Amino acid sequence: MSQLIVSGMRPTGKLHLGHYLGVIQNWVELQHKYESYFFVADWHALTTKYDKTENLKDDVLNVVMDWLASGIDPEISTIYVQSHIPEIAELNVYLGMVTPQNWVERDPTLKDMAKILRTKEGQNSQISYGLMGYPVLMSADIMMMNADAVPVGIDQVAHIEITRDIARRFNNIYNTEFFKEPQPILNHCSLICGLDGNKMGKSFHNDIKISDTSEETAKKVMTAITDRSRMRKTDLGHPDECEVAFKYWQVFGTEEQIAQVRKECEKGERGCADCKRQLGAVMNEKLAQIRERRAYYESHIDEVKDILIEGDKKARKKAQEVITEVRTLIGMY
Repeated sequence: MSQLIVSGMRPTGKLHLGHYLGVIQNWVELQHKYESYFFVADWHALTTKYDKTENLKDDVLNVVMDWLASGIDPEISTIYVQSHIPEIAELNVYLGMVTPQNWVERDPTLKDMAKILRTKEGQNSQISYGLMGYPVLMSADIMMMNADAVPVGIDQVAHIEITRDIARRFNNIYNTEFFKEPQPILNHCSLICGLDGNKMGKSFHNDIKISDTSEETAKKVMTAITDRSRMRKTDLGHPDECEVAFKYWQVFGTEEQIAQVRKECEKGERGCADCKRQLGAVMNEKLAQIRERRAYYESHIDEVKDILIEGDKKARKKAQEVITEVRTLIGMY
């Protein structure tokens, strides 16, 4: 029997190329090697945006459409919505009972999220009980499917460590070996910065979305930062000091294209504007099929909802099996 993986993503709106290259591309590959469960983490969205839910339903569907367009196959992967699996909330309660307070407080992601919140709302702002319990809920997401492994980036390994700790503690307290201690599967996908050279993100207004049109993409690429030392086309360029555009070439270009861009730039034979125009065309060509599938799902939204209904059913069946055993182990009436 194949091993099981689970991973999720918060619905923050239409996904960008950072999501695709850093996460989804890896999921697409892994789904052919593992029994795969991918969920939209709408409860997690509430930890920081509990007062901004007017677009939450649309955001959930946008995330799923981007996944499907990018190659997540509902025939072999289970796609579901976190809040549609009430057993996760029940497991979260049980895990919360056995998790020491200091385990939660030391979670680096929680610290980062609290820091961002205080930056936005002031140093005296208080984090919510829900945000404080984020690491336990995340562990419940993973343990709900009793996953063998979780695909993550290197900066998220600490998430898996607390889940392993909680699973081990639960097993010790209730004298069982029921819960697996999930292993991280590190992403080995290309990373891409935003158009301004910083981390790509919707809130930074420096992203290129999976669902952007070819015209929008070409226009955005023209704003990408290049080699700041070049003033004229004939100036000798330094591709490795080109802050954004050449990095995009290294992700989307062929070996021959990358070599040609480097050679022409270093000889002062390639202007930055022309370079970015060509780059936009190459990126649009690479993304064309994904965007074609995205357009299909946008016009067949009922099909997307049906995929979620089926995914929810499958995920819930698995969750009910796990929670039944958990109740027995704990000794619930």
